[in-house]
Amino acid sequence: QVQLVESGGGLVQAGGSLRLSCAASGSSFSINAMGWYRQAPGQQRELVATITSGGSTNYGDSVKGRFTSSRDNAKNTVSLQMNSLKPEDTAVYYCTAWVKVVGGMQWYNYWGQGTQFTVSS
Repeated sequence: QVQLVESGGGLVQAGGSLRLSCAASGSSFSINAMGWYRQAPGQQRELVATITSGGSTNYGDSVKGRFTSSRDNAKNTVSLQMNSLKPEDTAVYYCTAWVKVVGGMQWYNYWGQGTQFTVSS
């Protein structure tokens, strides 16, 4: 079993910056891609960023140029640096990872509990 725990949510003013982090814990697993999704009230969950184990990134259109994702493969962590924040960035942010048990064949998609992040205007 793998657990993903997010940290860093809170309240920030528009135009400010914030960094979210997510740590994966468990035993005997390997991680392929990690990433972030977000869900605002009444909205569908949408892609924020994904990053592969090799460091290739993909961003949602609404955050391109403002958000940057990075990861530390040795520590099984992924971070999201968010700059030039807007009120519409307000959402619950979820960490996700595609995980395989060492020796296994199947990749599974795990999700964190989510962290609330609010941008005030």
